[in-house]
Amino acid sequence: MKDTPITTDSILLQWTMEASAQAAAAALARIAYSDAFSTAIHRAAGLTTGLAVSRFAWSPTTGRTYVYADLSHRTDITPGSLASVRTAAQSLLSTGPGLTASRLELVFDRHGASHGQTRIAHYTVEMDPADGWMPEIFRWYDEEHMPGLAAVDGNILSRRYLNHDGGPLSLACYDLVTPEVLGCPAWLKVRGSAWSDITRPHFTNTLRTMFSTIDK
Repeated sequence: MKDTPITTDSILLQWTMEASAQAAAAALARIAYSDAFSTAIHRAAGLTTGLAVSRFAWSPTTGRTYVYADLSHRTDITPGSLASVRTAAQSLLSTGPGLTASRLELVFDRHGASHGQTRIAHYTVEMDPADGWMPEIFRWYDEEHMPGLAAVDGNILSRRYLNHDGGPLSLACYDLVTPEVLGCPAWLKVRGSAWSDITRPHFTNTLRTMFSTIDK
């Protein structure tokens, strides 16, 4: 594998723990948010910029866990450095070999209508565009869908990343005041647009997950 650097805004750590293990998830969140953890990941990646964990998201139904470590400045990270991050995170979090690390490139970032309120849930939609549909789907996401959902009451933050390692390629994510925001009329109106009906059938490898967030 060529040690080619990739433009990176965040590092995403992913693994699966036992479902409904809330106490274990809370204990791991305390480790992930600690200065010692950020320092270890920073050193493993060989970064010259700052790094801090911004989000610990855990699904109580599946045990799927996402930890976002945000860089203070966009930085190029090589596969070799990413492998070192994975090893360090596995050791500190005692997750075993199932943990993966991915480089995320931020392509959309907007405060939601409820910015400043307490986040309770983190919702993600991951997908690969069908062949030939990437330009149209990404234009729909960034021009209509993401701005529209950001304007819905209950949405704190809307972001979309390109996942350059674990995939799927597109990771859209939303911090919410409650999971029920997904069923409100304003959210459903944005999802039900004519442009949405054109693009959504061309999603592949789609993974939708509703997480609970564990904050510091």
